[in-house]
Amino acid sequence: MFKRVLIANRGEIALRIIRALREMNIESVAVYSTADRDSFAVMTATKSICIGPARPSESYLNQDLLIDVALKTGCDAVHPGYGFLSENADFARKCEENGLVFIGPSWQIIRMMGDKQTARKLMTENGVPVVMGSEDIVRSDEEALKIAEEIGYPVMIKATAGGGGKGMRVAGSSDRLLIELGAARAEAAAAFGNGDVYIEKYIRSPRHIEIQILADNFGNIIHLGERNCSIQRNHQKLLEEAPSWGMTDELRAEMGAVAVRAAAAAGYNSVGTVEFIMDDTGHYYFMEMNTRIQVEHPVTELLTGIDLVREQINAAAGRSLDIRQEDVLFRGHVIECRINARGTGTVNCLHFPEGFGVRTESSLYEGCQITPYYDSMIAKIIVYDRSRIEAIRRMRRSLEELVIDGVPTNIGEMYMIMNHPAFVSGNYDTSFWDRYGKSIREGNADLF
Repeated sequence: MFKRVLIANRGEIALRIIRALREMNIESVAVYSTADRDSFAVMTATKSICIGPARPSESYLNQDLLIDVALKTGCDAVHPGYGFLSENADFARKCEENGLVFIGPSWQIIRMMGDKQTARKLMTENGVPVVMGSEDIVRSDEEALKIAEEIGYPVMIKATAGGGGKGMRVAGSSDRLLIELGAARAEAAAAFGNGDVYIEKYIRSPRHIEIQILADNFGNIIHLGERNCSIQRNHQKLLEEAPSWGMTDELRAEMGAVAVRAAAAAGYNSVGTVEFIMDDTGHYYFMEMNTRIQVEHPVTELLTGIDLVREQINAAAGRSLDIRQEDVLFRGHVIECRINARGTGTVNCLHFPEGFGVRTESSLYEGCQITPYYDSMIAKIIVYDRSRIEAIRRMRRSLEELVIDGVPTNIGEMYMIMNHPAFVSGNYDTSFWDRYGKSIREGNADLF
C-alpha cells in the first residue's frame, strides 16, 4: 500500500480524498494556489505545498511542477480527483515515467477513451450500442453535409476531446450545420487544444443514465448500478439520483452488463463511469466513458455502502477487487443536489443540514473566500431514504436548513426543483431545464 499520496486537486474532492487516505493510514500532500492558501484541504492534509498563483495554468495544471513536488515530498502516488488533470493522458504518463502511481486507469486507457470517436469505434466493435453517426473524424464541410444527409436531421456535432458541454452543437438543417460546425471546432480547439469533431444523430430529450464501474488490475470488473443525471443546464449536471425512476431490475442488469463489457473492451482497471443516453422507447446508446471518480460518486456510495475512493486507491495499489457482482445490493433511494456559487465573496454565516440520512461534501467554512478562478460548485448535499418520495422530502428539509450567507447561490433553484411536479413525478429528461428553468429562476427569488 502507498505511504504518501499527492493530491493534484483542490476543494471538496481534495478534502474527500484526504479523509479516505487518513482512514487508510496513508499520508497526504495537498497542493494549493495562492488563492487557496486558507482552504480546508490545506489545513487537513499531512503536508501542504503552495504551487503558484491562482490561475490554474500556473498551478493546478502545471504538470511538471506537480510531479516535482510529489517526488520531493516522497510521494509514491498521485490522486488527480476530478477535473483539472484527472483525464489527462500526458500527465498520467509522466507520473508513470517518474515512478509515481497515477490513481486511475493507465494513460493508454485515458487517451483511448478520451477520444470520443475512438471510443465509439471500440464500442461498436464490441457490441455496445452507439448512436448512429460518422465513423471517424469529420474533416470537411462536404463530408459533414453528406453524413448529416444520410442519418437525417437534427444532428449533434461533438468534439472528440470534449467534455462539460464544450464543443457540442445541434444543427437542424444544412445551413445551420455549417455554422455550428465552425463554432464547435473553434470552441473545442480553445478548450482542449483539439478542434476535431464528429457527428451523430441527435436524440431529442433523452434521459442521461450513467453506470458506475469498479475494476482492478486482474480483469475483475463489476457495476454498481445507475445514476440518473438528466437535469442539466448547458450540459452541466444540476442533480443526480439513484435508482432511476422507471428502471426495472431487468433493464438495470442488462445495462450494467453492457457497461461491464464496455469497460472490459477498454481493459479498464479503476473506478469509472459508462454514460448512456436513453430515448423514450427505452433504447439506450453509449455516449462516453469517464475515466475518473465522478462528482456524484456519493450517490452510489450511499446506495450500495461501498466506498468508491477507497476502492479506487486499493485498485491503484495493486489489490484485487474483493467485491463480487452478487455482493452489490441497492437499498433505498439517494438524491444529490449540487450547490453552486452565483458570484464571489466571503462566507459570513454557514450551516449545513444534518440528521439521519444526510451527507454533505464541501470545503466551505465561515470566513472562507469564494474566488472567481475555479468551478462554481461549492457544496454537495446528498440524502438517503427508503423511497424516492421520502428522499425528496428529506432533501427539501435539508435545503431549508442549508445557510450560505455572503455569496449568492442556487439553493433556491434546487429547492424549486425538489417541489416541481415534473421532477416529483420522476418522468423527466434532459429537456427539463429548457422547459422549466425560466419559471424556476423567477419563482425562487423570494425563497432564500
